[in-house]
Amino acid sequence: MGTQLRVEAKAVTRASRELVWSMVSDASAYARWGPWDASGEETSDDGGGGQGVGSVRWMRLGRTRTVERILEIEPAHRLVYTVVRGVPVRNYRAEVVLDPLDSGTAIRWIATWDRTILGRIVHRRLATFYPEMVNQLVASADAATATGGGGA
Repeated sequence: MGTQLRVEAKAVTRASRELVWSMVSDASAYARWGPWDASGEETSDDGGGGQGVGSVRWMRLGRTRTVERILEIEPAHRLVYTVVRGVPVRNYRAEVVLDPLDSGTAIRWIATWDRTILGRIVHRRLATFYPEMVNQLVASADAATATGGGGA
């Protein structure tokens, strides 16, 4: 038995990688395309509008407010973050990877964290949440592409 738990969701959208990137790199857009009630940036140490390394962002779903810190960014390709608070797990690390396709973008969203009792409980929830979240991202990106919209 490994020491890490893992969830992963993959999907393909007709949207361009740049459009999908604009949706996943901007926390204020999360509540427009995903299941969250509200979302935004808490602080920005990077001078880049809350979307750079070290930035802190938040999402609220019901009474749960999750706070994340961005660890790594490769613009229009990869975003890595950790949960600062809101999810009762240790060493949470998530990565969003966008790869261009001839007809759109492949999305892969992966998270890992320590295998603890609370971590196992969280795993049950996130094993369904991640695919739902990515499916909502795809639906929103596809809708924006179909209407010629450039944003979320």
